[in-house]
Amino acid sequence: MIDTTFNFYTDSNGGDPDSTSPTLRIYHKILWSKPLPDGKFFELSDNKNGAYLYHKSKLGGFFLGSDAITHSYKNHKGKKWLTEQIPDEVRELFDKGLTIGAYIVFPNNRIDGKNTINQAGGVNSLIDDRFDLTLECIRLFYLDQKSPLYDTLLRYKNFFDLFDDFIGYIHFFLLDDLIDENNNKIKFYLPFDGFKTRPTFSDIDQYLVYKKGVLNFISSRNKRIENYIKLNKSEHDISI
Repeated sequence: MIDTTFNFYTDSNGGDPDSTSPTLRIYHKILWSKPLPDGKFFELSDNKNGAYLYHKSKLGGFFLGSDAITHSYKNHKGKKWLTEQIPDEVRELFDKGLTIGAYIVFPNNRIDGKNTINQAGGVNSLIDDRFDLTLECIRLFYLDQKSPLYDTLLRYKNFFDLFDDFIGYIHFFLLDDLIDENNNKIKFYLPFDGFKTRPTFSDIDQYLVYKKGVLNFISSRNKRIENYIKLNKSEHDISI
């Protein structure tokens, strides 16, 4: 049902896999249609006009879109000075980031004309499209603490309420490999200073440290997804 080696660029016709890969959309529907922490089933539909994925029940209505959560910065103009020095390293990270372990869904309906979570994480200079930093904002949000994305996350509070708490969110989306199990803190790709300064790469070595962390996360999450699918298929087979 899920091939964690499948490269979503191969069926995107040259477009952004988040919006054009039919396989990615199917995989999201399979993975995230499942029971919430409270036991209620969160079923996703892909047949509502104008919606990537949609859920409607007593829980509410939720429009969800795909979001790539790992980035090589291959096409980032401000980082060309770095990425053009190590094209093979950047390409490897870019390619690995086209498998299911590197994707998630977020609400994608704009509220009051303001940025979605995906958009806000991309334009906020204290996040710079890094998912470990976005996840720290989500962790702080569940604690009702401020962060660079607090106001954005607050607009989608009904979505985050579905998962009860931060750990419920982590387990639901199989993000355990980016969390320190001992204290439920983020395992940052690079040293973190509490959003005091903008994340950046000072040199090639720092990019390579970042790359290693991201690749480890993608690999671990792909394996976690495989295990999740196998377990649920086994439970389904037993039930029938």
